[in-house]
Amino acid sequence: MARVSSLTPMAIVVLGTGALDMARRIQANFAQSRVHGLASRVNADIAYDDFGAHVRALYASGTPIVALCSAGIVIRALASCLANKGLEPPVLAVAQDGSAVVPLLGGMGGVNVLAREIGQALQVAPAITTSGELRFGQCLLAPPEGYALADIEQGKRFVSGLLAGETTRIEGHAPWLDDADLARADDARLAVRITPFAAHDEDSLVIHPRCVLAWIASDEDVEERMRAAMRAQGLSPLALAALAAPVRYMTSRSLEDAARALNVPLCFCDAPPFDTADAPGIALNVSDAPINAQSIGRTRGTLTVIGLGPGSAELMTPAARTALIAAEDVLGYETYVRMAGPFRDDQRMHMTDNREELQRARHAFELASLGRRVVVVSSGDPGVFAMAAAVLEALDKGRAAHPAWSAVKLAIVPGVSASLATAARAGAPLGHDFCVLSLSDNLKPWSVIEKRIAHAGEADLVMAFYNPLSKARPWQFDRAMEVVKQYRDPHTPVVLGRDIGRPAEALRIVALGELNSELVDMRTMVIVGSSTTRVVGDWVYTPRWYE
Repeated sequence: MARVSSLTPMAIVVLGTGALDMARRIQANFAQSRVHGLASRVNADIAYDDFGAHVRALYASGTPIVALCSAGIVIRALASCLANKGLEPPVLAVAQDGSAVVPLLGGMGGVNVLAREIGQALQVAPAITTSGELRFGQCLLAPPEGYALADIEQGKRFVSGLLAGETTRIEGHAPWLDDADLARADDARLAVRITPFAAHDEDSLVIHPRCVLAWIASDEDVEERMRAAMRAQGLSPLALAALAAPVRYMTSRSLEDAARALNVPLCFCDAPPFDTADAPGIALNVSDAPINAQSIGRTRGTLTVIGLGPGSAELMTPAARTALIAAEDVLGYETYVRMAGPFRDDQRMHMTDNREELQRARHAFELASLGRRVVVVSSGDPGVFAMAAAVLEALDKGRAAHPAWSAVKLAIVPGVSASLATAARAGAPLGHDFCVLSLSDNLKPWSVIEKRIAHAGEADLVMAFYNPLSKARPWQFDRAMEVVKQYRDPHTPVVLGRDIGRPAEALRIVALGELNSELVDMRTMVIVGSSTTRVVGDWVYTPRWYE
């Protein structure tokens, strides 16, 4: 596993406001880090409700964790997750006042490197207890980016031999070991071997440079053929740096699955990056040093359309947050883009007017077709009166003129819609059949809106109204309610939710007979009950049955 660096995405987890200043101080030294705070106590970048569940989810996703709390709290939270030492992300506990930095887990993932970086930022000595690291000045079992340890168990035996007083020799190029405090001898029994070839030597610490590039000329049975080609040349799968393939295979599922199974990047080129004349199917090229896969061809661009939820950080889905963290470009209406932040310095924001949906979607495809990771943001759910439809419309109308758009990997991530957030605050008014309508007639005629309201009223559906009123549409809401009242009793419960999920949220329950345009604005979600909707105490619900 690679060492962490100042560019590694990292979760700085705090429980209370007392740790927030220290968390921000650490965050300033790690460009992609985010502060995660307990929702009921802290206004952080990312909110959570349960510390144990949250850190376990971070751990499972491989995210480095810096917890500003006691080590015991972290250990108890993660105890049930501990299984494979080689796959552990770095986990550290840091005192709230910054006086102690304690590596807990992730020795193979570079936790001590991260501890030293944090210690340097806070001007404290990290509490490193790993015997090998204390003795040699670095963890021999955690080679740098571009290298992979062949066998962790053999590595442990190797380090034990050195700690017992044996000498070693270096076979191959390992510049990161130049400053290691190793007892060396040319005739040593133990050796550090840097080689791309598969090796089974009980006396060696084998480290594979990721220096093999594969050219895939056919996308059939890629994983099986790749493993066979590596075996035929005696190469370790861990030495594979990347798969490269012709651009025409950019949408190949077989290639994507193979790259995932082999745990390597997948890139695409107009022509082979090396001479493949002797191996037209799968060709392998072995370099003298690790290969930077980002310098080979281009990757398949991604376009992810997300919903931010109603506004509060804890109601944004983890999938949406993950997409934002990975994004290189973020596009959207300015208000929503700012809600999605904070952003790293290396992320580009493209903010436009709320009425420029198709232009925004086209721009997103243009960026993604260049191989960039692009996110388009909406509020609520992207598929409910939001950007998902605009993105698909842009693809539908533009793919003939822009064939590269069809190769973009498109994903739509659901979010918590305003109607669902308002309903949850009120109880369960959407507990039975319901419909969702927008009262904006910017994109459809008012006659269609009235007809749909009438049909919904006749069908006895609960109705959730988006965009009820604006300065440009001052009369439509009252007219819509006149139609509704033709099918509903005046005592029908109506839920009015304004800015639900945001600091100024307000919830009100009124009877349909009292409802008028003075009670709503553009930021109000209006839910009109059906004939069966009831009020019990402060709650509104629609039973799942009819009497």
